[in-house]
Amino acid sequence: MSRKRLALSLTVTLMGGAAFAEVPQVAVDIAPVHSLVARVMEGVGTPDLIVQPGASPHEYSLRPSEAKALQDADLVFWIGSGLTPWLTDTIATLAPDAAVTALLEADGTIELEFRENALFEAHDHEEHGDEDHADHEDDHKDHDDHADEAHNDHDEKHDDHAGEEAGHDDHDHEDEVAGHEGHDHGAHDPHAWLSPKNAMTWLNVIAGQLSAADPDNAGTYFANAAAGRTEIETLIDEVKATLEPVRKGQFIVFHDAYQYFETDFDFPAAGAISLSDASDPSPARIAEIQARIAEESIDCVLAEPQFNPGLVATVLDGTEAKTGILDPLGSDLEPGSALYPQLIGNLSAALADCM
Repeated sequence: MSRKRLALSLTVTLMGGAAFAEVPQVAVDIAPVHSLVARVMEGVGTPDLIVQPGASPHEYSLRPSEAKALQDADLVFWIGSGLTPWLTDTIATLAPDAAVTALLEADGTIELEFRENALFEAHDHEEHGDEDHADHEDDHKDHDDHADEAHNDHDEKHDDHAGEEAGHDDHDHEDEVAGHEGHDHGAHDPHAWLSPKNAMTWLNVIAGQLSAADPDNAGTYFANAAAGRTEIETLIDEVKATLEPVRKGQFIVFHDAYQYFETDFDFPAAGAISLSDASDPSPARIAEIQARIAEESIDCVLAEPQFNPGLVATVLDGTEAKTGILDPLGSDLEPGSALYPQLIGNLSAALADCM
């Protein structure tokens, strides 16, 4: 325990106040994960958000308040180095004594490999879809059955795989022009928070870690996690109902960030303008997407609020496809426990409205 925290504990004791355990200080990388942590901590404490809404998590300069939040943190929750490679060394430097949980490495998390083509064929989803859904349902059931035992063994895990997911942003432009954008094979798509089923698993992971650090509030953490899972189950049903009338439609996304959502809801995209939000598409890739739109009567091309709308306009030129906006991070939403269900609901509404 730091001197500051020890002094605070002694002060409370000497003041003769009601006995209570000090609530852990918690830092979280991005707003969707912060929302899940905030849901588990409701009634106990409030986590700090490191990457502010509207900013790209791939490259980010910490503000003093965010650096301090990491320095003060007892626990850190993040997706992993595949999403925020710069945060690996930052956590090691600023929060060396914190218990760090990389959610992509958590037990029960479903991971999908990067897709490497501009156009997504049906088999891309079939390979992952049924098998992953079956495994995921088993994992989710296991988490529900063993909630009070779940995931208290992750405290030492955060350094084991710090570099395994790196490579997401290291695309070779010459490969892209040739039609092959070079992801590091074996790395996984880090946008896993867009799977509500992963989010349900992570609620238990988060509750387990918080309970290990703060046993006095374990009952609240696990009760909140259970309530959060129930809310997400309801959300899944609502999204399915929203998407059902437009299931025969086809859409193109700005960058390949949505395959977890696509897989969870069996609602595949036809392609992506860019495989990574860290690189611009080549002229050859844009031509490939334009041909797909023309040949298959694509209904909708979806932009993102953080990125160049001119690229979407170029792709749409000469087509009858409509356009809309998807936001994978909830940049216009208020951070907090309500953000995650709003984010997923907004994705489904944007898709339905565009198609």
